[in-house]
Amino acid sequence: MCVSHRLKLFLSGALAATLLVPLMTRAEEIDISNYGVAMNGMPYAVVLEKGYFKEQGLNITGIVSSPGGGTTVRNLLSGDLVYAEPSLAAVVSAVQSGAEIKIVSGNAHTVSDIAFVTMPGSPIKSLKDIKGKRLGFTNPGSTTQALTLLLLEKAGLASTDVTMIATGGFGPGLTALENGGVDMMALTEPLTSRDEAKYNVVIRAKDVFPPMTNVVGITSANVIATRPDVVRKIIAARRKAVEFMYSNPKESAQIIAKAYKMDPVIIEKAVVNLVNGSVNGVPYWGTGRLYYDGMDNMIRAQRLVGAVKGDVDWSKIVDESLLPDDQKTKR
Repeated sequence: MCVSHRLKLFLSGALAATLLVPLMTRAEEIDISNYGVAMNGMPYAVVLEKGYFKEQGLNITGIVSSPGGGTTVRNLLSGDLVYAEPSLAAVVSAVQSGAEIKIVSGNAHTVSDIAFVTMPGSPIKSLKDIKGKRLGFTNPGSTTQALTLLLLEKAGLASTDVTMIATGGFGPGLTALENGGVDMMALTEPLTSRDEAKYNVVIRAKDVFPPMTNVVGITSANVIATRPDVVRKIIAARRKAVEFMYSNPKESAQIIAKAYKMDPVIIEKAVVNLVNGSVNGVPYWGTGRLYYDGMDNMIRAQRLVGAVKGDVDWSKIVDESLLPDDQKTKR
């Protein structure tokens, strides 16, 4: 074979390979706050196990698990990520600081994963008993601090009627509770289900608070402009997982327990608690639809702790164009 013929073959092969590149599925990563730890990220374990991303033609190579909403937002903006799931407060704060991101889906609409617990034998038996007590929450500016302040409102008390103590996290908070450092501690699933025999659940958030959107799906303005179909497919895959979880909580718990490396019995209790934990007909895990009343409720709570300042114009932060028609609010 002559040199010129070999060169032609090489060039034609290289051209064919180049033409094939756009046809290949681009590998993606998404960032989900506290995936592998908290309840909000559990649908993605089902998505991965059931292959719902692949059904949508997506090649999601991994899920980044950030420790909190602010970190998740920063990862989306600084990395090559198409989608993230942070707290609503973190998103609003970032947008108010100039970040070009949009809320594209509603993912966790209530705070039914939160409860307030005491030690057995505590004199606190109900909300009316908290006056004069030491109430533990995780960190300043946190959702648990905001909810604790809302509890005081429910009880008709001022912040001076109790002592509020930041414990530095749920684990340290439980240690403080056991050692007499606080009288009542805010706790989240699946820890509540894990330790239900160890502590008394005095108040469940679903019994005292209205729908409060805590976690949303976001993407950047650039992705909306250039790759909207990828985000649509992520939302569709997650929706299918949520619907599966509500129809098959036991099987879902087995899948989640494996991904989260937790006891399946504990995970099943936690999942069932939230499957049955709707508030005024609003579910904990959403399928994309945005509940603006719940978003307003959460922002009001976050203003109490200074996590969000001023009014929020949702029309400037939300983009519903990537939701399926039956999930759009048609406001």
